[in-house]
Amino acid sequence: MREPPPFSKVPAMTTMRASDLPLSRIGRGKVRDIYAVGDDRLLLLTTDRISAFDIVMAETIPMKGAVLTQISAWWFKQLEGAVPHHMISADADAIIAQVPALRDHRAAIAGRAMLCRRTEVFPIECVIRGYLSGSAWKEYAQHGTLAGENLPPGLVESAKLEPAIFSPATKAETGHDENITIARMREILGDEVAQRLERMTRAIYALGEKISRDQGIIIADTKFEFGRDEDGRIILIDEVMTPDSSRFWAADAYRPGQPQPSFDKQPLRDYLDAERRGGRWNGEAPAPPLPASVVDATSKRYLEAYRRVTGSELAV
Repeated sequence: MREPPPFSKVPAMTTMRASDLPLSRIGRGKVRDIYAVGDDRLLLLTTDRISAFDIVMAETIPMKGAVLTQISAWWFKQLEGAVPHHMISADADAIIAQVPALRDHRAAIAGRAMLCRRTEVFPIECVIRGYLSGSAWKEYAQHGTLAGENLPPGLVESAKLEPAIFSPATKAETGHDENITIARMREILGDEVAQRLERMTRAIYALGEKISRDQGIIIADTKFEFGRDEDGRIILIDEVMTPDSSRFWAADAYRPGQPQPSFDKQPLRDYLDAERRGGRWNGEAPAPPLPASVVDATSKRYLEAYRRVTGSELAV
């Protein structure tokens, strides 16, 4: 088993809906609060907010923010030497040493903050699919295509795709990202950058999929983001192969031809689906209140994803 990462311990069973740090906050997404650290660095603070069907829930999920940050940090360590990336540190003490203004906010950042290099972000989600599932399966079942491009006939749900399919999407500020063709990606970014991002995506996914297989996990699909740093390099940014950006399946339970149990927010999705089918929710914001059992099950699912991917328990 690989050694656990030397990141700061996470306060047990604490939750955070929003952060308030003595830095300039320049963004707040569904999950992350983004702060500027000078002109060349960012602090990404991952809260315990959770969204489903593009709606942010009123409830928070204990430990979720720490799981997402620490899985990403673990992956960045695995990718050292293989691909340049934006992480400087995910250790609270190391961050405070570089950002003294956070000295009195250690409890708020421990486990859930990452100090990163700032980049000019490419407006594309680089999605790669090793298996036919989710929205890709729905499109294929209806039209035999993915993002409008033909796939081989006769594929079943959760079928392994060989080779894996690169299917970019535009980044949406609100609502769903939109799948686009590679040709459209080239129009947006230019041929050279588009080809470079696809090569990097395939290389990272191949390495991640191999590492995860050793831990008994299939990464069915995932998405990456890239940016250009101040030296002109294209580097990997944002989160990497987390339960929010990826579909994790247990390798020993994999059965093509049907949906697969996944290590992500599935308990939340299942509950909301049941509420919608039962006519108790119309699918619009606000979402119905989450029972404590759903919150607990979702938290445990994220922690299990961390354990399975990294081979160690999240340090608390």
